[in-house]
Amino acid sequence: MKKIKIGVLGGYRGTSMINYCKRADNAEVVAICDKAPEALEAQRQNAQGLDITYYDNFEDFIHHDMDAVVLANYANEHAPFAIRAMKEGKHVFSEVLPVQTMKEAVELIETIEQTGMVYAYGENYCYMPATYEMKKLYEQNKIGELEYAECEYIHNCEPIWHSITYGERDHWRNNLYSTFYCTHSLGPIIHSTGLRPVSVTGFEGTKVQRDRNGGAKSGAFGIEMVTLENGAIVKSIHGGLYRNSIWYTAYGSKGRMECAREDANAGHVSRIYVNADPGEGHYGHGTLETYEPKHGMEDRAEGFGHGGSDFYSMYHFVERLRGNESADTIDIYEALDMFLPGMFAYRSILDGGIPKAIPNLRDKAEREKWRNDTACTDPKVAGDQLLPTCSLGTPDIPEATYERMKEKWDAECQKEEGNYRAMAFKQGSKASK
Repeated sequence: MKKIKIGVLGGYRGTSMINYCKRADNAEVVAICDKAPEALEAQRQNAQGLDITYYDNFEDFIHHDMDAVVLANYANEHAPFAIRAMKEGKHVFSEVLPVQTMKEAVELIETIEQTGMVYAYGENYCYMPATYEMKKLYEQNKIGELEYAECEYIHNCEPIWHSITYGERDHWRNNLYSTFYCTHSLGPIIHSTGLRPVSVTGFEGTKVQRDRNGGAKSGAFGIEMVTLENGAIVKSIHGGLYRNSIWYTAYGSKGRMECAREDANAGHVSRIYVNADPGEGHYGHGTLETYEPKHGMEDRAEGFGHGGSDFYSMYHFVERLRGNESADTIDIYEALDMFLPGMFAYRSILDGGIPKAIPNLRDKAEREKWRNDTACTDPKVAGDQLLPTCSLGTPDIPEATYERMKEKWDAECQKEEGNYRAMAFKQGSKASK
């Protein structure tokens, strides 16, 4: 079967997907688009010898002869490009996050349903060794039915804020709200269990001076307390606490499974611990197991970020396009199950912490309630439904803060060989755009 022809929008974060296609025997990159000349130049050097066309605008890019588009642009701008790409007959692999508003969510779902194009959500944390093994074990009923889970994605970005916002006052990271970037934490639990979230209560960290020093306007971190359709409860925490942490644990009716803690130096997300009984009511009859699970393609995934998960998320997308029905992709409904708890957790926060029902947009009648809902913290999109970036209100950040971030970014770039070249590949290794 011929290789799938891929176009990549976003020359920084898109580096990982481009590198997948360079190695893969089932896909090839044929076009790359970015508004930044330095990003395109970096990819020209990265892809020497390959037949790739480079574009500095989406309008020309989207008409290139290709089967699918990888969206690795800004995290709050994926939905409009996904909708346009599918209407042009291109399948879509969308980096995180799927949408910014409920209006976008309804439009994106209906575009997918109407066009019949494949949409895959690139939540790579679902494909890390431990989290992917948790999915397999849950499907095997190893721990029984989920009763409680915790998930963490703590990333202190203060030291690198200049290099991921470029000193842009209106960069999406500066204007996001505390519970927006929730799918790295919540996603693997949703993907492992297949359970739909039905309600959420949100909490926000309000000790924010560290964030304000770089120009961020949100709460320091967010927490979602999510109730799933079977009554299980999930605690999801993510944001900018001082020490980083990626960690997942799930308690079921027969036991528990979790990955290693980072500080334990025991393999982190490459190691899983399982403590489960053979059946409910047989407490203490099981044994503790710990091992490093394997996907089976470790040699091909070597060097890819996040425990190789960047490789596997792309691999499954391309395999789905090649007709492999067993390819494990995340569709739009599951992507929204991962994202909407964060959106409605923030509405909970702004309403004083009251629980919020999470819409089920699989139900066409439910969509009508949200078709014109543009509430978000992005002034370009929200219109008269603009939300504050923090429960304390949107702060007024001095312009000098952004000037300082821009100076640090420019200075860092000048230190790198070939100016922006190395910086582009640094950006490509990060969790998001």
